Amino acid sequence: MNKEIETQVVVLGSGPAGYTAAFRCADLGLKTVLIEKYSTLGGVCLNVGCIPSKYLLYISEVINDVKGLSSKGIDFGVPNIDLSKIRFWKNKILDQLTNGLNTLAKHRNIVVLHGSASFNTRNSIIVDNNHTNICVHFSHAIIATGSKSIKSKLFPRDNTRIWDSTDALNVSMIPKRFLIVGAGIIGLEMATFYSALGSNIDVIDSSSQLLPFLDRDIIAIFKKGIKKQFNLILNAKIEVVESRRHEVYIKMKDNNKKEFESCYDAVLVAIGRRASCNNLGLEQLGVQLDNNGFIIVDKQLKTNIKNIYAIGDVLGHPMLAHKGIYQANIAAEVISGKNHYFEPKVIPAIAYTYPELSWVGVSEEEAIKFGIDYVSAVFPWKASGKALVSNSGNGMTKLIFDKKTNRIIGGSLVGKHSGELLGEIGLAIEMGCDAEDLALTIHAHPTLYESIGLSAKIFQGTITDILTHN
Repeated sequence: MNKEIETQVVVLGSGPAGYTAAFRCADLGLKTVLIEKYSTLGGVCLNVGCIPSKYLLYISEVINDVKGLSSKGIDFGVPNIDLSKIRFWKNKILDQLTNGLNTLAKHRNIVVLHGSASFNTRNSIIVDNNHTNICVHFSHAIIATGSKSIKSKLFPRDNTRIWDSTDALNVSMIPKRFLIVGAGIIGLEMATFYSALGSNIDVIDSSSQLLPFLDRDIIAIFKKGIKKQFNLILNAKIEVVESRRHEVYIKMKDNNKKEFESCYDAVLVAIGRRASCNNLGLEQLGVQLDNNGFIIVDKQLKTNIKNIYAIGDVLGHPMLAHKGIYQANIAAEVISGKNHYFEPKVIPAIAYTYPELSWVGVSEEEAIKFGIDYVSAVFPWKASGKALVSNSGNGMTKLIFDKKTNRIIGGSLVGKHSGELLGEIGLAIEMGCDAEDLALTIHAHPTLYESIGLSAKIFQGTITDILTHN
């Protein structure tokens, strides 16, 4: 062994969950080592996920907003798109954020090691650091190695034309004909971006329903909003893929066994993600995994080996950075001796499409499924002055209330910037607020978030802004 290090806590992975765990451990006075496989901190989220995708989606939002103004008397013409400048500014933002993480780690005296890591024993990890083996002896370990794209054997290796999400975020070209396989959040977000840049896009999915975990009235508004952006092909599967010199040939079959074929300049395969923990030596260590390869933990984020914790995407769905960040704080605090638990009532989620889809807590579909006696209250954004003047009247705020207690238990929204409205709904659910608490809170006018208070008034039967059937 070339080198040995002793520490109290070792954190594997430097994404939002990993770096938060390391920073919190250090702040609590624990000697901490942070291990990252790649050359930069930040993990998938910062480098090839959440942050670059939101930058690109901001660009597409501006383009779509400008297009929307053309019918209102303001026309800027066809946008001039310089991909090299887009990549330059994207990389500049990422450098700024990763450098910030390096600074924060340095000021906390965290030892950062770059290299591949695997457990040697329950109290030691071997890090291959540029062909130099470092043995880290620890009292506690936190696994935060994230997730990676699921590959399909149906698609040949061809990084120039057959992409995963990382390739799509590199923006190497604007495919004139673009197929996206998978109508999940990643697929829909990339369809939003590339359609704004001018790609003709088909999005194919084997499911008969788009985002089946969301309510159908929310999806109906969403479909209306995306109709001019890209083409959805549901309830279909791909039969044949051929990577040719200048295109990718695809043969598909729908639910009626009708075959159809097309050629594309690029194909994005976005069929899901799986835990990125298969090379850590967990099997030899005896760490328990579920049938899908995700790590099993208790409410304090401990694995079956009590000094080894796991947080973030390696635990499974929902694979959200804010879930991992929250868990990171809990794990660090438990290691420091605090009696804390991971038991949030709700975890918010957003699809940064155009329009945005946002949800938190119980949906109407779930309320029916679980036999909850509920009432839904829906406020259409076409009755919102703020929505109309910002060309976003195609939206809706929907709240779910427990009929017995009048407490809010869920909320779903569709519309521009709808994700910014989730904060109040999530806080209200966590605090056990009822409809009256929301209705009696004065909301600024004109805003989109006042639709939350107005939805509560719909539930109460005191709404004056729209006519109801009560």
